Amino acid sequence: MNNLKKVTHVADFQRLARRRVPKMFYEYVDSGSWTESTYHSNEADLQRLLFKQRVAVNLEQRSLQSTMLGQTVRMPVALAPTGLTGMQYADGEILAAQAAKNFGVPFTLSTMSICSLEDIASHTQAPFWFQLYVMRDRSFMEALIDRAKAANCSALVVTLDLQVLGQRHKDIKNGLSTPPKPTLKNILNLATKPHWCAQMLKTPRRTFGNIVGHAKGVSDVSSLSVWTAEQFDPSLCWDDIAWIKKCWGGKLILKGIMEPEDAQLAVDAGADAIVVSNHGGRQLDGAPSTIAALPAIVAAVKGKTEIYFDGGIRGGQDVLRALALGADGVMIGRAFLYALGAAGQPGVERCLEMMANELDVTLALCGRRRISDIDSTVLKNPQLFA
Repeated sequence: MNNLKKVTHVADFQRLARRRVPKMFYEYVDSGSWTESTYHSNEADLQRLLFKQRVAVNLEQRSLQSTMLGQTVRMPVALAPTGLTGMQYADGEILAAQAAKNFGVPFTLSTMSICSLEDIASHTQAPFWFQLYVMRDRSFMEALIDRAKAANCSALVVTLDLQVLGQRHKDIKNGLSTPPKPTLKNILNLATKPHWCAQMLKTPRRTFGNIVGHAKGVSDVSSLSVWTAEQFDPSLCWDDIAWIKKCWGGKLILKGIMEPEDAQLAVDAGADAIVVSNHGGRQLDGAPSTIAALPAIVAAVKGKTEIYFDGGIRGGQDVLRALALGADGVMIGRAFLYALGAAGQPGVERCLEMMANELDVTLALCGRRRISDIDSTVLKNPQLFA
């Protein structure tokens, strides 16, 4: 895409991604479980929070700079762990990590990434976060943790809400697979995505790089599907978190917290940060939006651990809304994935620039100059989800 300056909102990137990315991978991102009610409420509920406009306030020397887990960041936003990122655009995880480094925010690599831990470490010198799923094969998990240490990851993000898989109708209907199966339907769809195909032909990274060749009995794509279907561990409990924390020994983030009780248990387990998240509405449909869940969790554990927010963020105003209700930072998933699918690394960098500009302008119009100045008084209706 020649002129990214004409892209002014994540919705622009979404429209471009729909045209450029194969249907099964675009809809893998643009989907929730069952009726998708929770997926859509994540975004809609954020818009219900209204700002107070303030005037005649000195707005010079504004700054969005903050910290996340002790790391100085240009704004309190991290790229969330997202599976199959390298199927939105060839070498997608590498490109997103480089964009995050260039902009000055953290990048999180998913266990279910296309590019491997070693790929990211060899293409960016910036420390990154690694997201771990709890699997039945504990020896594989230990090896992943050791690989994350060797890759100089600065934090481990453990996802807690995928003990069982929520059903996403679009994935079933599209026959989601990595790489796409050579069916007539897929071939016809790929024929309409020449840019995606041309880029994908240039890379050898087309399957799950953290798993194939590393997990026992998984040497190719055909054996991978059987392995993954058996591996997510429904017996996950807090004792497993204690074991992971001991194996890891570094900063630990627990993702998937939606209730104050679980937030306190996460604190008790030694979490350095928690992520208020419903997996982007991809797991428990009918659960509340993450912004609706945030205030009670903040009331329960604020000051005991860092609180990050995930779900529905499409711009800087949404970042400000989450910070106003007590989050210490946010994670973005779909927003950067649409940008990546539309325009590769420059798209992700443009997405972050747009988000920062919108956050800065909104901060100013609310009469504030710094991230540390944000509290619930920037909102007209902060008690909406009390």
